[in-house]
Amino acid sequence: MKTPVKIAVSGAAGQISYALLFRIIAGDLLGPDQPVSLSLLEVPQAVGNLEGVAMELADCAAPLLQDVSCHSDPERAFEGADLVFLVGAQPRGPGMERRDLMEVNAGIFSVQGRALNAAARRTVKVLVVGNPVNTNALITRANAPDLPPENFAAMTRLDHNRAVSQLAARTGRRIREVEGVIIWGNHSTTQYPDIRHATIGGQPALELVGHAWYEQTFIGTIQHRGAEVIRVRGKSSAASGANAALEHMRDWVFGLPAGRWTSMAVCSDGSYGIEPGLMFSYPVEIREGRWRIVQGLAIDDFSRERIRASEGEILRERDMVRHLLP
Repeated sequence: MKTPVKIAVSGAAGQISYALLFRIIAGDLLGPDQPVSLSLLEVPQAVGNLEGVAMELADCAAPLLQDVSCHSDPERAFEGADLVFLVGAQPRGPGMERRDLMEVNAGIFSVQGRALNAAARRTVKVLVVGNPVNTNALITRANAPDLPPENFAAMTRLDHNRAVSQLAARTGRRIREVEGVIIWGNHSTTQYPDIRHATIGGQPALELVGHAWYEQTFIGTIQHRGAEVIRVRGKSSAASGANAALEHMRDWVFGLPAGRWTSMAVCSDGSYGIEPGLMFSYPVEIREGRWRIVQGLAIDDFSRERIRASEGEILRERDMVRHLLP
């Protein structure tokens, strides 16, 4: 039998994690022959609920599930972790300003960053799912100075998937025919869903859908899709968020076919003029467990303006929590 992969999940009693954990033990993340060990993290007041989740996981009698442990101490939860999903985050409450939300989450993710630095494997892959993901990932990374920056990513895969789905629906084509979509920037309403390099069935996507629909409908639909789900469903995206997190991590572990890319918020190296060090969503290729920002894409004025606007928002968010960064 293979050695179990240790997977830690924070916010493990929440909606997204509930949709994620049972797919992990079914083999949807690492395959049908890879055993896993789950280490679940929650705030102390939610540990009772977390133990109920652990009972359900055990009751599945899943052959791939080696063991489950529940924790309220991040360092114990992350000890020896190979893969980490940071799902838990403080949502905005009544009367809470964005700066307040940033500061509360800075406290949560700085603690988790230090715990990862102390306890996780040096090769750990850390995916931040809890919003605001770009800034939370920046805080986590900054508090884990002994881990390589490339070990951290923030999730824009849900936005990427939404864009692919909308294009397929608009053109009546299959999902697998849509390639080359890019989500630039922040996981927020300033994100820029770019289809200028995308193809559908080998044809340029922009030519198939038209500039007017793309600029007047598509971009806004993707930017506001999360709020629309809340309006219609009464709750935030859970199953689709869990699916995106799983797909993001699976591609990060196993890689993508040559010539294909996906969208990930990763540490900027200055590519496309973005300030180095920001956690910024780029198109990335992945080989042998390592991502690489796709280089040399033509950026027109329309795209450049929107990419810069999203960078500006991330810079403002960083400035809100700068005093809390190491």
